[in-house]
Amino acid sequence: MPKESPILVRIFKEEAELEVWKQDAAGRYALLKTYPICRWSGELGPKIKEGDRQAPEGFYTITPGQMNPNSNWYLSFNLGFPNAYDRANGRTGAFLMVHGDCSSAGCYAMTDEQMGEIYALGREAFFGGQKSFQVQAYPFRMTAANLARHRNNPAMPFWRMIKEGNDIFELTRQEPKVDVCEKRYVFAAESSGRFDPKGRCPAYTVPDEIASAVSQKQQRDERDFASLAARGTPTAPIKTGADGGMNKLFLAKLRSQDKFDEGGRIFSLASTARVPDMGNNVNPPKGSLESDAISAAPAPPPARLASADGGALPAAAGSTASSQDAIDRVSRWLGFGAGEPAPPPPATAVPAAKPKPETKAAPRPAAGARKPAVAPTPPAAVPASAAAQPAAPTPTPPALIAGAQPVISSNSFETRWSAWH
Repeated sequence: MPKESPILVRIFKEEAELEVWKQDAAGRYALLKTYPICRWSGELGPKIKEGDRQAPEGFYTITPGQMNPNSNWYLSFNLGFPNAYDRANGRTGAFLMVHGDCSSAGCYAMTDEQMGEIYALGREAFFGGQKSFQVQAYPFRMTAANLARHRNNPAMPFWRMIKEGNDIFELTRQEPKVDVCEKRYVFAAESSGRFDPKGRCPAYTVPDEIASAVSQKQQRDERDFASLAARGTPTAPIKTGADGGMNKLFLAKLRSQDKFDEGGRIFSLASTARVPDMGNNVNPPKGSLESDAISAAPAPPPARLASADGGALPAAAGSTASSQDAIDRVSRWLGFGAGEPAPPPPATAVPAAKPKPETKAAPRPAAGARKPAVAPTPPAAVPASAAAQPAAPTPTPPALIAGAQPVISSNSFETRWSAWH
């Protein structure tokens, strides 16, 4: 499709996504690109009054005069709030835009890089002859599942009303004709009368092919909605107190890249290197950086390992069993020895107190005591580990956790640790 072809913009708050659609040669719109929204403010639901920090929901028309190349927020276009529906319902506010700078107070804020693209797409469409383009702003993707999750929200009647415009676009891939009468939206209406936003609706008709397709879709969605509600689908909170939202890609970029799961194992988030730069004015939703199911704060460190020179670093005091358990956990984290039973510990790692006096008893025969035949007996009573000690040239320094039994060799552990790094 040529760059001058008409565009249409769709916004989904909860998912924090902005879609740009372009018209093809057949007059139908095709999705060109989906942009993650850097920031929107308020809660789900339409804007009611000035100062409520709500970003608008509904159908808005953008003309060339609403494009601002000299915006304080890099580039912007004004949504045109309040529109005919908003004014008919007494809603107030002004200067609500889609702009750059990733900071929002009732607007939809993108990054400067994103806004440069979106602004250029609108400008080229105007150069190509499009008189205005439509912005459809929704609280979320208008699925039965999302409606069921938010079924207790007081904005539900409004959302069901604008869902009809959403359904028409999804079924026809054409910009729905929007009118307002009796303080409500009317879609795809054909009438010779005048639509008065506050007055009585004139007699109008909707093309049969549109009316039939929309009716069938709505019936399917209502059945799914009723089924989900009957099964007790959990409802979302009406107010979160977070003051809006931010696309998960930007949240991931703001959060620490190093995380720990419940077992203390470290992992990294997916790369966010391609996420556009957010600038210096980014203001994430309240509590959003602490809302992960997996906490960004590292878990308490495992028992400390031996130093490279063989000297054991300080470790928490505990029983031999707890030290052995810590070694097993370290082995599993590093991917070896998982599931293998630990070898049985030696009878004793240090000679007991009683054998020591026996080694000092050697001089007694020299004092005249008649016990030369008993001399061979002490070696048999000494444990095997004690008997082997004199044969070793030098004792090997311990390279284990303090208090642990020597079940993992220092060299093997260091080799595997280096390979893991």
